[in-house]
Amino acid sequence: MADNGASTMGHPDGGGRREHGREEEGGASAGRPTRENGREEAGRASAGGAMRENGREEAGRASAGGAMRENGREEAGRASAGGAMRENGEMRREDGEVRYRSEEAMRGDGLPPMRLVHADDIAAAVARLCMEANYDLGDDTVAALRFGLNKEASETGKDVLQLLLDNAELAAAERVPMCQDTGMAVVIAEVGHDCRIVGGTLQEAIQAGVRQGYREGYLRSSIALHPFRRVNTGDNTPAVIHTELVPGDRLKLKLTAKGGGSENMSALRMLKPSDGLEGAIDFVLDTVRIAGPNACPPLVVGVGIGGSFEKCALLAKTALFRPVGERSGDAEIAALEEELLARINRLGIGPQGMGGRVTALDVKINVHPCHIASLPVAVNLNCHANRHKEAVL
Repeated sequence: MADNGASTMGHPDGGGRREHGREEEGGASAGRPTRENGREEAGRASAGGAMRENGREEAGRASAGGAMRENGREEAGRASAGGAMRENGEMRREDGEVRYRSEEAMRGDGLPPMRLVHADDIAAAVARLCMEANYDLGDDTVAALRFGLNKEASETGKDVLQLLLDNAELAAAERVPMCQDTGMAVVIAEVGHDCRIVGGTLQEAIQAGVRQGYREGYLRSSIALHPFRRVNTGDNTPAVIHTELVPGDRLKLKLTAKGGGSENMSALRMLKPSDGLEGAIDFVLDTVRIAGPNACPPLVVGVGIGGSFEKCALLAKTALFRPVGERSGDAEIAALEEELLARINRLGIGPQGMGGRVTALDVKINVHPCHIASLPVAVNLNCHANRHKEAVL
């Protein structure tokens, strides 16, 4: 980099630089003494360390994103993570901005590698998930409907199940929504500790993706800006976003397009610990019984048990993301899932409330530790349009 006759050669990560006619070996190496005008300088680029240069104390020359003053010049974030640095393993946009940096591309500050994910790619992935969730019923749900068709004794119930299978096939083939209620977008974002979002925020990218997906996919906008004034936002935003930090360097996006009918029939109750297991079972059965045809059975039933008031509801919601037919890893809870499924299907509500044996396709239960004085139980019902998709970036 040339500035007022000063040339800089090589990368600040330990490379040699010539500045105002002086040669510096490894001036940016963390913690290594360098000599400049006869003075020893320790760790010129050490993160956050104080350095003396031309009699001045300078803090954190290479701190991430920080501005640095060198011989009177401001230099911004030479070694900042996500800055426009050229290293092996990087992928760049046409404008030169880093879009991804691979695991092999090390950061200039010597910390473990960071993987960069661009907001534009997040938005594109979310847009695709919104459309796929509405067009393509999952193979797990299709298989469960076929199993239910063979199990159902009611002729009317069989007709309904066959119509649902035909509808799913047509939606996938014609790329049209499987239901006129195309749902409220709910996104669970699992962000790896070594993953960094660049080019915008995660929340902005997800909202942009929902907006794009619902417009380009000709999906109904179902969101009222205010719960009382009921003015439609026109683009199905804002989505509901839950974020979780996880190990690794990947970003996993799990999206559901949650219909209003089944959501309206969901419920949460703060039971007493003395109500115990039977109290929890009775509450789940009562919720399904009260919902009747209004939740558009056959259902997938998500149950949350434990936690706090809000945690319990989220447990029930996230339980719905588990594939139909997959049991809990806890043997006791897996047995409870089977018991509840059998008891729900003995209620006789049947497909679309027309009577029959297939009221639910599956029951999913998530549990969490709770307060000694509480036994929260939440039931989140999902209709036959079991719209869940995911992507990993």
